[in-house]
Amino acid sequence: MKRTLLPGLLCLAVFILLEAASLHLLSRNAQLQRLWIARGAHWVMAHSWGATQSVRSYFSLSSANKQLAQENFLLREELERSREQLRKVWTDSLQTPQHAGFSMIPAEVVKISRNKQHNYIILNRGFEDGIQEKSGIITSSGVVGIVDAVSEHHAYAFSFQNSDISISARLGREGGSGLLVWDGIHSNGALLKEMPLQARYHSGDTVFTSGHSLLFPPDIPLGIAGEARVVNGTTNEIAVTLFQDFSAIRYVTVVHNNSLEEIEQFEP
Repeated sequence: MKRTLLPGLLCLAVFILLEAASLHLLSRNAQLQRLWIARGAHWVMAHSWGATQSVRSYFSLSSANKQLAQENFLLREELERSREQLRKVWTDSLQTPQHAGFSMIPAEVVKISRNKQHNYIILNRGFEDGIQEKSGIITSSGVVGIVDAVSEHHAYAFSFQNSDISISARLGREGGSGLLVWDGIHSNGALLKEMPLQARYHSGDTVFTSGHSLLFPPDIPLGIAGEARVVNGTTNEIAVTLFQDFSAIRYVTVVHNNSLEEIEQFEP
């Protein structure tokens, strides 16, 4: 067996030596041949390096994915903490004397309709979080809606952009009061109805919640008064441009009058 292999190995070694010698002679005696040999060597090195890097990248991919997942998790936690802080700051800012007697709970809008005459809002808070029916929904820009039904973890509310909703509102802080309703057309349009003809009025006045409603605290800014027209010769109807942008609502505050049930006992 060994005697049979030795001649073959000897021939292979001689062949390799001759090939190496011929390549060496070519590289020394011809510039073109040296260029071809160098290019071939570079091509082999480049492909070998690329394959090695691909293998390394493949085996490191799992570790990189785990690291990215952990970073995303930490970022989500930090974002949620920031959101809670913003909600708390907004809720604390509402704790003013004119809001006394109202409990306030921050919430987030999970669904809202805006292309109907009877639009609605769904919040991510329910009775487990303290939300009650007949609660108002507000933001820093005005009134958003009224809670109509509550489940364990969600609340269904009528949006202000609903033809069945009206809010008691006042022109300026000392002006006359009327009913504010959505104009049914514009996303930021409303009408202040049933305003007495003798009520003092100037275009550009700010419209506030009046405080006559049991659902909303007084003096929440709602919008800017515009043109007026006389209705049936007895009252004014004033166009109002709302501060609230209903296309950008996400975080809201649910306000509930803590004396609502007691006061309703006196109503006929």
